[in-house]
Amino acid sequence: MRATIAVLPGDGIGPEVTAEGVRALRAVAIKFGHDFEFREGIIGGCSIDKTGTALPPETLALCQGADAVLLGAVGGPKWDDPNASVRPEQGLFAIRKALGLFANLRPVTCHPKLAAASPLKAEVLKGVDLLVVRELTGGLYFGEKKKFADSASDLLAYTGDEIRRVVRRAAEFARGRRKKLTSVDKANVLETSRLWRRVTEEVVRKEFPDVALEHILVDSCAMYLMRRPATFDVIVTENMFGDILTDEASVLSGSMGLLPSASLGEGKQGLYEPIHGSAPDIAGKGIANPYATILSTAMLLRYSLGLEAEAAAVEKAVDAAIDRDVLTGDIALAGGKSASTGEAGLAVVAAL
Repeated sequence: MRATIAVLPGDGIGPEVTAEGVRALRAVAIKFGHDFEFREGIIGGCSIDKTGTALPPETLALCQGADAVLLGAVGGPKWDDPNASVRPEQGLFAIRKALGLFANLRPVTCHPKLAAASPLKAEVLKGVDLLVVRELTGGLYFGEKKKFADSASDLLAYTGDEIRRVVRRAAEFARGRRKKLTSVDKANVLETSRLWRRVTEEVVRKEFPDVALEHILVDSCAMYLMRRPATFDVIVTENMFGDILTDEASVLSGSMGLLPSASLGEGKQGLYEPIHGSAPDIAGKGIANPYATILSTAMLLRYSLGLEAEAAAVEKAVDAAIDRDVLTGDIALAGGKSASTGEAGLAVVAAL
């Protein structure tokens, strides 16, 4: 297979972890006989410094012409003024919108060896294997914003069609897993959540009668993720709720440095990135965990390129590296040696 992959390293530790993601993809190409072409672009804070915008037209065109996009992270203290007219995260919002990527997939599992890295008891983590599908282009983050001298507002708005398409995606994944879908909302307070619940009910009842549907309020879901996470299969929710819940869910795996994500639309093109941020405090030190980015490349292989065997090989290689105790500082076991970013990446390639 021939494929073009746009690589957007971004800011902070982004360049370090995306380099390991590309290294893993190059190893896959050699092992399985593929031809991957990598084209690099700028986004986020580094793009603001160079072009004055968080997503220059050249980067967007590069991504639109690629089969998939691999992203590092954006942001940092240098661009952290909340009153700034141009901010790094605007690049993320813009590229998701421009590429029509409305469903963000965030799988959460716990490697048995890393149970000690989580603050939760090992018995709570047993059997955790869930997928959060977060709506990505609507809600508060994209609603009309108003600012006055002593007040401000953000509009939370959803249409039925926006809800239908992401719920369909989530139900499709549930159908291929354990056939259980949990819809998370705040229907006791918000009109948008009441619409969300009604539309979700209609879609699942009519199109996915074999999928069991439950509705949970977002505050209850936050508690259940810590108390009984293994009871979840697929969770679908709106933009801001999904953003918060998936960061919370990273506690289950032991570190944000282990969780990948995929942002998908109607077609095969997608954007793949670790859920963590740019971590400017450790940037340039060679100690960032690359496993989330490498696991994101597995999702890229699976969803955009249709290469299931290759995706599974990458995931098994990450497991093998962890089994060999190649652990970066965020997940290193007590008394164990911490691996560098490059050492972790090389361990995955060796396992491949």
